[in-house]
Amino acid sequence: MSETVPKVNTVQHIYLLSDATGETVERVVRAALSQFKDVEIKLHRLNRLRTREDVSEALSMVLQVRGIIIYTLVNTELAQFLHDEAEANSLEAVDLITPLLFKFSRFFGMLPQEKPGLLHQLNAEYHKRVEAVNFAVKHDDGQEPRNLGKADLVLVGVSRTSKTPLSMYLANKGYKVANIPLVKGIDPPRELFQIDQHKVIALIINAKRLVELRSSRLRNLRQSPKGSYADYENVEDELEYCRLLFRSHPEWLLIDVTHKAIEETATEILKKQRGG
Repeated sequence: MSETVPKVNTVQHIYLLSDATGETVERVVRAALSQFKDVEIKLHRLNRLRTREDVSEALSMVLQVRGIIIYTLVNTELAQFLHDEAEANSLEAVDLITPLLFKFSRFFGMLPQEKPGLLHQLNAEYHKRVEAVNFAVKHDDGQEPRNLGKADLVLVGVSRTSKTPLSMYLANKGYKVANIPLVKGIDPPRELFQIDQHKVIALIINAKRLVELRSSRLRNLRQSPKGSYADYENVEDELEYCRLLFRSHPEWLLIDVTHKAIEETATEILKKQRGG
């Protein structure tokens, strides 16, 4: 017997963001919405978004009356910027086109042009970025540790130190990135210590800031922030475990991500990796 879903009485706002006319994203969304008859929906179509300023302006409108964002931006860096900004503001956002472009790229053996509405072969640099993004997805959160040797960079740190968004940002720069969560009481995978140790990036953060981030995450998930995950003493214990681990591996590049934007952290990592 199917479960009865309670009727939703409040208006749900859906923001359709596009770098073209927005007609495609609206048709797809309306097709999906046809399956939800008892929800009152208001669609907001924000199109011709071609720059970061355009995206920021659109997001400021979303923040006035919060809702879910559905977007089609074929420029991968602009799409990543939207993703990062949405996550930073605890906004739900769904990338409607990038996963499909990646699938088509692999299926056709060619790459999409980063221009709205066009499909052409791209240069080797873009192909490198596509492969890097696929690598980052497959090696997120400690997956496939046997392939760590194939990574250009390996990020390590406790939960909520921006490992995943940082991995994706760097991947869009063409770097194959894996990330490994550090959990007190659980040994990191042995493969981490078998690769070139200069590829490892150790992420550290202020305890107070980490408590804030974890508490915010729990509230967004409608869970109580009073458990051990966001407990200050527990967080301090986790960070002390990391500090001891990091000190025992001086080859690792240590980066403090407290109050840093993803872009700023990535720039610092790449600068130091290049010896700058």
